[in-house]
Parts: sequence; C-alpha cells; structure tokens
Amino acid sequence: MNKIKFSIGNKILSGFLLLILIFTINAAISVLTINKNDSLIEDMSEVITPSVNALQEFKFLVTRSKMLVTNWVYLQSNEEDKEALKELHNFDYPELKEELTKLKMNWGNEELQSRMDSVFIDFEVLLQVEQEKVMSQLVTFDHYEDPFIKLTAAEAIESEVLPQSSQIMESLEKISVEIYEQDVELEAIIIDASDSLARTTMALAIVTIVLGLLGAIWMARSITKPINFIKEIVIKLGKGELPDEDQNHQFNRDEIGEMATAVDNLVSGLRSTSSFAESIGKGNYDAEFEPLSENDVLGNALIEMKNNLYEVAEEDKKRNWSTSGLAKFGDILRSNNDNIERLSDDIIVNLVKYMDCNQGGLFIVNDNDSEEPYLHLIACYAWDRKKYVDQKVYLGEGLTGQAWMEKDTIYITEVPEDYITITSGLGASNPKSILITPLKINDEVFGVIELASFREFTSHEVEFVEKIAESIASTISSVKINEKTQRLLEESTEMTEQMRSQEEEMRQNMEELQATQEEMQRNQIETQGIIEAVNVSLAKAEYKPTGEMIDANDKFLTIFGYELDEVQGRHHAMFVTEEEKDSDAYRLFWEDVRGGISKTGEFERKKRDGSSIWIRANYSPIKNSNGELTKVLCLAVDITEYKVKLEEIASQS
Repeated sequence: MNKIKFSIGNKILSGFLLLILIFTINAAISVLTINKNDSLIEDMSEVITPSVNALQEFKFLVTRSKMLVTNWVYLQSNEEDKEALKELHNFDYPELKEELTKLKMNWGNEELQSRMDSVFIDFEVLLQVEQEKVMSQLVTFDHYEDPFIKLTAAEAIESEVLPQSSQIMESLEKISVEIYEQDVELEAIIIDASDSLARTTMALAIVTIVLGLLGAIWMARSITKPINFIKEIVIKLGKGELPDEDQNHQFNRDEIGEMATAVDNLVSGLRSTSSFAESIGKGNYDAEFEPLSENDVLGNALIEMKNNLYEVAEEDKKRNWSTSGLAKFGDILRSNNDNIERLSDDIIVNLVKYMDCNQGGLFIVNDNDSEEPYLHLIACYAWDRKKYVDQKVYLGEGLTGQAWMEKDTIYITEVPEDYITITSGLGASNPKSILITPLKINDEVFGVIELASFREFTSHEVEFVEKIAESIASTISSVKINEKTQRLLEESTEMTEQMRSQEEEMRQNMEELQATQEEMQRNQIETQGIIEAVNVSLAKAEYKPTGEMIDANDKFLTIFGYELDEVQGRHHAMFVTEEEKDSDAYRLFWEDVRGGISKTGEFERKKRDGSSIWIRANYSPIKNSNGELTKVLCLAVDITEYKVKLEEIASQS
C-alpha cells in the first residue's frame, strides 16, 4: 500500500483545518461565557447597582430630614430649610419609596424585601413624629416664643428623631451591605468565568503551538532558511541578546515566511519590553507599554511591577508631604504665637496654598459672652465677600456650627448651590468639596477651619488637616492665655500708675492739709476752705475723738452705700470686720489718733451690703486754737479694683 504524500500546501491546509476546529471550540466556549457574563452584568446594572445607589440616596434623605427638622426647631427664620423639609415629606420620599419598591421586587430575597418594608414603616413613623411634634407645633412666632412648646419640640428631636434616624441609618446600612455582597458575588462569578475562559484559551494555544512545532519538524526540509533564521534569533535570545533592529530580513511569501516574520516581530516586542523595564528602573512610572498579547507573562508582570512601584512611590510621596506640612506649620505656630490675628492669617494663607485648594476660613470661638458663645471669622483666604460679612456662627448653625457642636470633621462633596461660591478672574462657580475640621484639644473646641476646593480632598489630606488642627488648637489656647495675661499686666500697670498718681495727689493734699493744720490757730476759716477743696477729689469723713461719726461727704457715702443720717452718731467700728473690731491693733489705732498721731495706710472695710472694700486713707487729728483735739479727719480713695487686678495677675503666674 503506497503511502499518501502531502504537499506543503496540503499540510498547511490540514493544519489550518485543525486550527479552525480548535478556534471554533474556543469561540463557542467564549460565546457561552460572554453570554453568561452579559446576563450577570445586566442584573448588576439594572437591579443591584441602582439598588445600592437608591439606598445611599435614602440614607442621605434620612440625614437631610434630621438636619432640616433640627433647623426647624432652632433656626426660626430659616424658611428655606422649612420648605425643603416639607418637600422632602411630600415629594422626595414618596418618589424614592416608589423607586425602591420597584427595585426590591427583583432582589429575589423575601427577608431582605421584608426588612426594606420595615425601614419604610420606621421612616414614615419618623416623618409622622416630625409632622406632629415639630412642624405642626412650631408654626408662628408665638409658638417659638412659648418655652413649653419649643422645649417639647426640642425634646422630641433628642429623644425620638435622632435615635430613630440612627436606627434607620443602621438598618439601611445593613441592607446596603447585603445588596453590595450580592454585587460582589456576581462580580466573583464573572471573574471566575473570565479566568476559566483564559485558562481554556491558554490550553488551546499550547495545543496549537505543539501542533505547529510538530508540523515545523515535519516540513523541516522545505523551510530550512526561515527555520535557521528563527534558530539564530532564539540562540541570541537564549544568551540575553537582542538582534539589531536595523537588519532587513526577506522571507518567502508563504506561511513559513510569515512565521519568520512573527519571530522578527517578537524580537521587536522584546526590545520594547526591555526599553520599558529600563524606564521603570529609572523611576519613570509614566512610561507606556503595550503587552505582546493578553497572555504576555513578562509584559504583564512588568506592568504589575510598575503599578506596585508607583503605589509605593505615591505612598512615600504622601507620607513626605504630610511630614513636610507638619514641620512647616510647626514653624508657623512657633514664630507667631504672640498675636492671634497675625497667627490666624499666616495659618489660613499657608494652609490653602499647601492643600492646593481655592479658599478657606479660620473661625475662633468667642466665649466672652458666656451665655451664647459664637464662632468669629478671624482670618480668610479668597473668601466670598457676602460670606465674609456674616462673621458670626452660633453653635449648631449651618455646617460650620454643626462641626463645632459635634466636635468632628465634616467632609461633603455634594455642596448646596447657595452654600458658598468661589470667585476668580474667570467668574464664579460652586466648589466641588467642602472640608470643615474643628480645632479641638482635650475635647474642647477652640475654633473651626473650613476649606473649599474645585477638587475632592484625598483621605491623607483630610487626615493631615485633622492633625495640624490639634496643633493649631493648642497654640491658639496658649496665645489666648498669653494675651489675657498681657492684658491683665497692662491693666495692672495702668492701675498702678493711676494709684501712684492718686497717691501723689493725696500726698500733696496731705501736705496742704498739714500746712493748714499749722495755720488753723491763726485762721480757722482759711483751714475750712482748704478742707472743702479737698472734699471735691477725696472721700471725707469726720469723727469725734471717741470714734463717733460727725459728718461725711457724698463720695464717702457713695463708696460705702449709706445715707448721712444712717451713719451720723455711729462709731467707726461699723465699717470694720468683726476680727479687726476686737483686735488690739484697732484699739491702739484710736489711741494713737487721740494722742495726736496721724495714721496712713491700706485698710479693708465693710460696705452696707456686707461686701468688702479696700481704701487707702489718712486719719488726721484736728486741734483748736487752744491745742485741744476736737475731731479726727479721714481722707480716703477706693483701691478695690487695683487689689482685684493684683490677685488676677498672681493667679495667672
């Protein structure tokens, strides 16, 4: 029996028929896998993804409901928020409920559908509470002025609205997680199917290569030249060499020649791969590279290596950025810690520039009014003019006041159209993101930083702002204490100067009074005129030598809070403390005065209401022309405020 001989064309034809069969099988498997994946993707795009988005919208709706009903109670004149709350009740929620009701019918999980219905019921109960206990109760100005109605509404917010909102948010989060898990499960199925397809394709490719090699050996004599070329290329590649790319190779115009051409293309691809690897080694992670095929192991490995190295470089870049920023703002906080306004300007200008955002503001808590503290916009950068005019923000007012009240960072990427506008030479536009961070240390808020940008902030940027917020809060606290101490020192210095001036004036008056006393024997009328002149500037009182009050001027009576008829005839002891009244020092004081000795010093005295007062006084014995003691003259000034300032300074040091 003669052997059947095949020409090269027949051999190639047979090979192609076999390849067609293999590719047909591969195509059938691919079509089946793709159809299955298309079905799963359709489920994800039409049910799962819209459900997740709707649930997220529901959570945002609950948050808006909580915020708007709270504003209804505490912001009486905020009609915009009230209308928004009514629209939420009448339109937003019913539309969202209808959408979710349609979607949940395709979830295929009766328990999940039942839980969704429970959430609808809970939220509708919450809306009923808002309607009955807040919206229908606080309608007119008189309702807000009625403390019982407002207190009842506020209590409903704290005891019902906030807890129920949190419970609903928790339920929605759990449902979202389960829906998301379904999404992840479908993605896993798709990935498994894709991996299976890849493995099948790889197996068929290996079979094809094996058959091709067998065919090449079979047809060795007819393809010697291209095979030798391929051999040379392979030998060089085995040694790690790449042939010169400027060689001009000519091959037969047949399938074997095409194989040689393919090898030549492989060399070009490897040369591209080598160049790409060299770029990665030089740190050029932006270099472009196209793998030789989907299954190019080396090319894909290099791409993965590039991505990994890029991620590491980015992490290092973020870490270095944060470290440099902390050092930079540490220097700023240390260099300008003697003036809070200059410090605030430096902080906000440098922070906006370092964060590469568009505008920012620094609010400081003004707690001088202990009943109702507020945030004061002390420094800003590129702030809108209308925004800057409204410099006061009270606790819980808007997002800034809410961050102050909650003592936590607020970051939003869906900024309300009327919240703030960034203005530049090209016009005005709404920012894409708002970051509000409280300046908090030891759970005490000293201010708030608010940043606005056309871009979204990354997580490491938010974390960086939170870190420097603590340092800023610590520095502001120290600056406030230093400014208060400096102010007290200045007031004390001013008070001391005033006291020195008063003491000098008093000394001069005393000298004049002494001269007057020496002249009293010659001219009693002239002495009385001088004493009357002293009465204009000093508190004056006259006592008998035994200590009973004779007379007092208006300034003396004003200081101690008495009328003249209430003190006349009463002993000087009515103005001293019980301890001093019974002391030997007080007894010796009057003995010295009656003996003709003047007494000058600082004395603690008691007012009519029982409170203490400090005076600097001189007690002078007055004699008649015969040298007999007739009365005791007391001239005094009130130094209570001076004493209080000294105590404040001592407590601050």
